[in-house]
Amino acid sequence: MAGLSMLWSARSIAVVGASGRAGSLGRLPVEYLLRYGYSGQILPINPTATEICGLRAYPSLAAAGPVDLALIMVGADKAVAAVAECAAHGVPVAILGASGFAEAGAPELQEQLLAARGGTRILGPNCIGAATLATGLVASFSPWFAGAATTLRADTNPLAGSEVVPGRAIVQGRHTNIRSRTAVALVSQSGALGFGAASLAVDRGLPLGWVVTTGNEADVTALEVLTELAAEPDCVGLLGYVESLRDGSALRRLASRGKPVALLVAGRSAAGRRAAASHTGALAGDDRVVDAALRQLGITRVADLDDLLDAGEAFAASARRTRSRPRSGRSRVADYAEPRSAGVVDTEEPPRVGPVRVAVVTTSGGSGILAADAVEAAGLVLAELAGDTREALAEIVPVFGSTENPIDVTASVMRDRTLVERCLSAVDRDPGVDAVVLCFCVLTGDDVTGIVDALRQVTKPVVVARTGAEHLAPAATAMLRALGVASFPTPARAVRALAATLRQAASTTIDADTAPEADGGTEPITDEWRLKEALRAAGVPVPRGRFLDSPADFDFERAVLKAVAPGLVHKTEAGGVILNVTKENVAEAFRKIATIGRVWAEEQVGGGVEVLVGISPSPLGRVLTIGAGGTLAELLDDVAIRLLPADPATMLEELKIARLLDGYRGKPALDTSALLDVVAGLVALTARWPADIAVELNPVLVRERGAVVLDAAAVREV
Repeated sequence: MAGLSMLWSARSIAVVGASGRAGSLGRLPVEYLLRYGYSGQILPINPTATEICGLRAYPSLAAAGPVDLALIMVGADKAVAAVAECAAHGVPVAILGASGFAEAGAPELQEQLLAARGGTRILGPNCIGAATLATGLVASFSPWFAGAATTLRADTNPLAGSEVVPGRAIVQGRHTNIRSRTAVALVSQSGALGFGAASLAVDRGLPLGWVVTTGNEADVTALEVLTELAAEPDCVGLLGYVESLRDGSALRRLASRGKPVALLVAGRSAAGRRAAASHTGALAGDDRVVDAALRQLGITRVADLDDLLDAGEAFAASARRTRSRPRSGRSRVADYAEPRSAGVVDTEEPPRVGPVRVAVVTTSGGSGILAADAVEAAGLVLAELAGDTREALAEIVPVFGSTENPIDVTASVMRDRTLVERCLSAVDRDPGVDAVVLCFCVLTGDDVTGIVDALRQVTKPVVVARTGAEHLAPAATAMLRALGVASFPTPARAVRALAATLRQAASTTIDADTAPEADGGTEPITDEWRLKEALRAAGVPVPRGRFLDSPADFDFERAVLKAVAPGLVHKTEAGGVILNVTKENVAEAFRKIATIGRVWAEEQVGGGVEVLVGISPSPLGRVLTIGAGGTLAELLDDVAIRLLPADPATMLEELKIARLLDGYRGKPALDTSALLDVVAGLVALTARWPADIAVELNPVLVRERGAVVLDAAAVREV
C-alpha cells in the first residue's frame, strides 16, 4: 500500500497515450498539469510524437526514465499492454481511465489486467483520476479542471498559499512544500460525483487538499486510499463516497488511524438487502450491519453530499480550533476530534463514557426546537444544566426567554453583545455540557464581531447555525472559519456536523487486527439437540431433553415437544412446537409432532424475559445480534448489532427491553450477568465455524437467577 502515496506525492508523471490533438482526452491531463503548476516532471508518452503541449514526448516509458505515477489514457483494448509496460518499468501506481471491463460485462479482460500488473497498483479502471490541490498534481481528465473559472488559487485553497499570477492559478514550483494543518481529503468510487463534489467543496471554501476517484476498484479500493491519506500529517479529516462496504478488515484499519471519517454509503434501499434464513439474518440486514459497524468504529455515516461536505467543514474547523488553543488539563469532548494514533496512551483523564451532552443557545425559540430535535436524531442528548448555570443565566436571559436547555436568550441580547459572551461563558463552565450549538436567525454584519469575540472564550466544541440570507452578513462565514468554528444555514445541518466531529468508537482503542475470521476449521452443528449438547459442554445452560420414540418414553413433569426435521428452522410457525405437555396429554401431542418430524421432548422452563442472541455472516465479518426474542423478535425489531469482537453489555443498554431486564414497575431485576455468559459461550463455541453459518439462540429465557437457552438453530445463510 505504500506506493499509493504517489497519487499525491509523485515527482514524475507519465501520461501514456498523450495526444497533441486539441480537445482529446490524451491531451487534457498534460494541459491540466501545466495549467495548475505541477512542479515535477511531466512525461507525455506517444510512440510517434516528439512534442506535446511544448513538452518533449517519449515513445515509451523505458525511454522516459523513472516514473512515479502513470496516467493511462488508452482504450480498453490497449490497456492490458500499457499496464504490463508499467509493471516492467517499475511504476508504483497507474491510473486507468478506460471503461469496458467488469463493469461493462467483460470480467475476463479485467482478470487479464490484474494478471499483467505485477507490482504496479492500479487505480480504476473506469475512473477519472486524482488531484492534489496544493501542488497542482492534477492526474485527471475531469472537465472541472477545464472550466474557465476553475482555480486552485490560495484564497480558495488553504493548502496553497503561493503567489497568484494572472492567467495562471499558481506559480509552478512555489507551492510544493507549503503545509496546511486543516486540509480534508475526498475519495469517491464515482469519478463524476467525486469531482462534482470537489467543485462544490471548493466553491463553499472547504479546505480540500486531495481528491481521488477509484472507479471499478479492480485493485485499489476507496478504503485503502482513505487509510493511506490518513497517514498524511496535513490531513485532518477524511470524506468518502462508496457504493458498497464488503471488507471489515479494511474498515477497521481505516478507523484505527485515528482521523475523523465521514462516509456516504450508497444502497440503503430494501432492494439491496440480502435474503436471510434466520431471524438473526433478517434482523441484521446488510445496510443495518453497515450502520452498526460504522457507529461501532467511530465513523460517521451521512445521508447526502451536503452532509458529507458539512462534516468536512466541521472536521477542519475542529482541528483548527483544537490545535490553536492549549489543553485545559480537563477532559473535553473537543479532544475526541483531535487526530491521534491508535494505541497511544493519553496522559490526561480519558473522555467521559456515554452520549455527548449538548447545550443549545439560540436567539429563536423555533431554531432551538429544531436543534433539539436534531440532537436526539443524531444520537446526542440535551445537557441537563447545573443549578448555578441556570442561576447565572437567569441574570442574563430576559423573562420572556428560557434558561432551560434549549436556552432561548431571545434576539434582545443583540442590543448588548456582552450578554452573549456572559451566556456562553456560563454554559462553557458547566461540567455537564460537552458541546454547544449556537443558533441565530437573520444575523447582520454588525452582529458578527461581537459573536466572534464571545466565541473566542469558549473552550468546548461549538458550531453555529446561521439561518438567513448570506448578504446580511457576508463576512460571517469567513470570520467564524478563521476562529475554527463551522457555520451552517440550518440547525439540523449544524448538529449533524457537530456529531460527526464527536463520533467515537465504542472502545477506546481500535485494533486493526482484532476482527476474528471464521476459518472453517470446525464443522458446524445444525441439529438443535446436538447444538444444545455442545452449548451445555461449553457451560451454557439448556433444559434437559431427549428424543421420544413413543409417548411411553415421556418422563417429564411438564415439557415442550418439538419437531426435528431437516431444514426446519422456525418450528413455531410450522406448528412444530407444543407447550405444556404432561403425561395426561402426551399421546395427542406426540401424534401431532410426529407428522412433522422426530419428536424431541424438553423440560419446560417458565418465567423471565425472552431474548434473542445470534451470530450471522455479513460482508464485513461476523455479526453479533442481541434483542427481544421469541415469536415477536422480528415484529418488535428491538435489536443491537455489532461486528465481533463486541461488548455485549453495552449492547443490552440500547434495547427497549433493557427496562424489563432491569426490573420494570417494581419487579425484581433479572440476571443479565447470566445472559452475558450465554453470549460469551456462543461466541467461543462458534469461533471456528465456517463464515456463512448463522446460529441463533431464540429465545434465551433470562430469569431472576440464571438464563437458559430454550431454542437453538444453525443454518447456512444465502
